[in-house]
Amino acid sequence: MVIVDTSAWVEFFRHQGDPMVKLAMKGLLDAYEAYLCGPVEMEFLGGARPEEKDRIQSWFGVVPYARNDQKIWRKAAALYSRMNSRGYKVPWNDALIACISIEKGCRVYAVDKHFDAMARFGGIRLYQPGYNGYFNPENDPI
Repeated sequence: MVIVDTSAWVEFFRHQGDPMVKLAMKGLLDAYEAYLCGPVEMEFLGGARPEEKDRIQSWFGVVPYARNDQKIWRKAAALYSRMNSRGYKVPWNDALIACISIEKGCRVYAVDKHFDAMARFGGIRLYQPGYNGYFNPENDPI
């Protein structure tokens, strides 16, 4: 499974969104590998236009949801602090998404550079789409 960050969902739903991200999202959704988590849902729906919310919620209603408990907040705080001490200012909600991915043992698909830094120093694994956006299993070379 792959937690899809808000940055990728934005490109997917945007009319003029990045075609490569749209293909990658289609690949994840077609393979039933996209995963949703609370911080992404809150962030995306909180910023969506009112006329788009029903359509977005219908998509989100069929994507598996990564549940977590309150302990994940402590882990996110530790990651947030560790990144800050190394000079990387990552948003707290991105640190939370990263920690959920670690806890669930899955990768993150994001077009947000904060995740690149957390992959180098925070222990998260990033998802890279396969050829033409097809789902790329983790053990396959890109």
